[in-house]
Parts: sequence; structure tokens; C-alpha cells
Amino acid sequence: MYFIIFGLMNYGTVAYYTLGCKLNFSETSTIASNLDEEGFAKVGFDEGANVYVINTCSVTEQADKKCRNIVRKALSYNPDAFVVVIGCYAQLKPTEISNIKGVDLVLGANEKFNVAEHLKDLNKKEEPLVFNDEIKETKVFYPGFSSGDRTRSFLKIQDGCNYFCSFCTIPLARGRSRNANIEDTVNKAKELAKTKAKEVVLTGVNIGYFGYNTDENFYQLIQELDKVEGIEQFRISSIEPNLLSDEIIDFVAQSNKFVPHLHIPMQSGSDLLLASMRRRYDTTLYKSRIERIKKLMPDCSIGVDVIVGYPGETDEEFMKTYNLLNELPISYLHVFTYSERDNTTALRMDGVVPVPVRRDRNKMLRILSDKKKRAFYESNKGRIETVVFEESENNGMMNGFTKNYVKVKTPYNPLMVNQIGNVKMIDLNPDGTMKIELIETKLETQTWVN
Repeated sequence: MYFIIFGLMNYGTVAYYTLGCKLNFSETSTIASNLDEEGFAKVGFDEGANVYVINTCSVTEQADKKCRNIVRKALSYNPDAFVVVIGCYAQLKPTEISNIKGVDLVLGANEKFNVAEHLKDLNKKEEPLVFNDEIKETKVFYPGFSSGDRTRSFLKIQDGCNYFCSFCTIPLARGRSRNANIEDTVNKAKELAKTKAKEVVLTGVNIGYFGYNTDENFYQLIQELDKVEGIEQFRISSIEPNLLSDEIIDFVAQSNKFVPHLHIPMQSGSDLLLASMRRRYDTTLYKSRIERIKKLMPDCSIGVDVIVGYPGETDEEFMKTYNLLNELPISYLHVFTYSERDNTTALRMDGVVPVPVRRDRNKMLRILSDKKKRAFYESNKGRIETVVFEESENNGMMNGFTKNYVKVKTPYNPLMVNQIGNVKMIDLNPDGTMKIELIETKLETQTWVN
């Protein structure tokens, strides 16, 4: 089904659904931009599009299952829709996706950015077409940034990973580490600056490894990004502790644009388990990173990834993790329950932790996370901070985030959407957000004072 409008080949409508990480959202936006240039009109997921593109994740078992649910949901809106599945799940398990009823096209890591070339025939397929090359052949870097959210954008600076942690399938799904050079990355940031996004989040699989294939490094990159005009602030997404050098921490501490918020994966507080996981640091190095950050940036928000239930995690080893996290001045946790993944070393290890024990440990750390987050928010009471206000309205209220990642809430005002305001943080709301007093909001055309 296609027709001509003003000389442009129009293939109908396309809707997108993205599962997983910030990197996936950036890549979906790149693909959407490519399809827009080819004549596809983007519509909402529930509008019965001619084509559905589902960008998948395969970090957890739940992500695999959710892909199936999204395919079914898409077909409930349009049973004749042409369904395309891309992303990590498509690279790792194309046969499983092929067995999902209604899927027409499966594109692995090499082909997902060429999706337009595969959409010349939108007739439903009796058997899905699968394009899934060996991951070792995936060597091209596709830059891009997410769009559609005026407040913030995710800038993709790196892809792939050269670390083969024992529990992780990402290198098998995305290939080796690669990136554009600093000049091209900065040019992409300048292009992003024209979108009016106030905040840019640097994202990738292992962003601290930036420069591996261009003889550059992450520290050099952030120095140049700090000079880009038109972007109010940069936020660094997850960065490995062994790659978070003193010079990077020192630079963020004195930068006007890089905000005091870092997310630093730990995974375990047991040196025994860190070695088994093939992580490239120990708890001594990890603690030293946190200490330096807090010395230079006392109000910095620090997020931590942690895995529970990894093979060999006895009660004693788990308590090492719990006690270390309880001791460190961190702000919140992302807690993951270990799940067995095909083609990983951990799958063959002894010391399997029973699933009910994994769930109990997950619950313990989530409770700890809530306590840490509340304590961090409490420590910010009375402070005057800068907030970027978001677009969404919920029961007459709007949200925003401070530079150090405190979520605030205030009565909705359309003039404040995507604007930067100075606020005084008063107290915690029942939902855990921060109650604020608005001091000043600098609008693009005027100054509004409370």
C-alpha cells in the first residue's frame, strides 16, 4: 500500500515501541528519522499503523516476554500491520522471534538501521524474513539522538562492548566497542542543540570506553562537549568505575554544563563475586571513586546498579553487598535479579541461588534503595537548585529534575514547560517527590517571578 503526495513516495503510517535502555530510545529516533525521509508518517502506537517497528531488549527474561506481548498488542490495533522486530533480542534469538505469530521481518544488529530498504513490500508474510549476520561482522557505528521529548535528549556516543562479563549477553547482541570521532560527535551535539532540548544525556553501552577505535578518550570528549552552545546541561549515563578516572570526576565537579549526577555500576560488594563476574575493579577501587566524588561534589547524586542471586552468592557474600551499599553515601539503587542467559559463562557455574532467595534479596535491596533515596532527598531540603520542568501534566501538577537528580513537583503551568527555574526545596511529598517554592523561571521570551 503506497501512494504519491507532492512527489514524495508515501508508504503509509509507522508506529514504534522501544524496550530497554536509553540507547535503544536514541536508536529508535534515528530509525524514525530515516523512515520519515522515506515517506512514512509516524503515528501513535494505538492508531492502527501500517507498519510497527519494535525495538527490543534482551537484558532480562521479562524483556523477552514483553516483546511477544507488544507484537500481539500491535496486531490488535491492525491485524494486517507489517510487524518488524529489531534490537538485541532480534540479534540473539531470531528463531524465537520468527515463531511469534504475526512477525514479518526480523533485523539483527547489522541491518536495523537499514530497515527502510526492507519495507518496499508491506504484505504480510507466511514466514518472517530474517536478516541476522554474525555479530563479529557488526563494525559500523551509527550516531544519533532521541527526539520527541523537548526537555531532554539521549545522545548516542558509543555502541558495543569489549568486556565479556560472565552474566552479560550485550557483546553478543551489539558487538565490539565502537564510536565516531570527537569532531563528528560534537557536530551531532550541535545538531541536537537546534531541537531546543535543555538537557542531553550521554548514552551508549560502555561510554567510558569511548575512543577505543579512534585513539581518543571520554575525558577529551566531555571537554569538547562542554563548549557546545545551545545545550544547557549534560548528564552522564552509566559509566564503569574503572573507567571513571580522577580527571573525569574533577572535570564534572568544576564544569558549568555537566551536572553532579553519576550512575556507577557496582553489581556486587563481594570481591569474590566481582572476580567471578569478570568485572574490572574491586570494592576498594569502587569505594575510592565514591569518596572522591563526594569530597568534590557533596551534593552529587550517585546511582548504583547491583545484581542479586548471581551463582555463588551465599548469604555471607550477599551481606557483603548489602553492608557496603548501606555504608556508602549513594542516592539510589537499580536492583536486578540474576536470570540465566544462554551463551554466558555464568550459566555453567555452580552455586545456583534458588529463585525465592533471589526475590527476597531483591526486596531487601529495594527497601534499602528507598531509604537511601529518602535520606538523599532529606539532605537537599532547604537548598536552592536549578530545575528543568517537564511537559507532562498529572492531576494538575508538573514534574522536573534538579541537576543532582531530585524529582520535584509543582502546580502545572504551561509557560514553564521545558523552562529552567530556580527553586527552593521545601519538604518531601507523600509520593516521595520534593515540594518546592518557585523563586524564578527564566522563560525564553520573559522572566516570570513567583
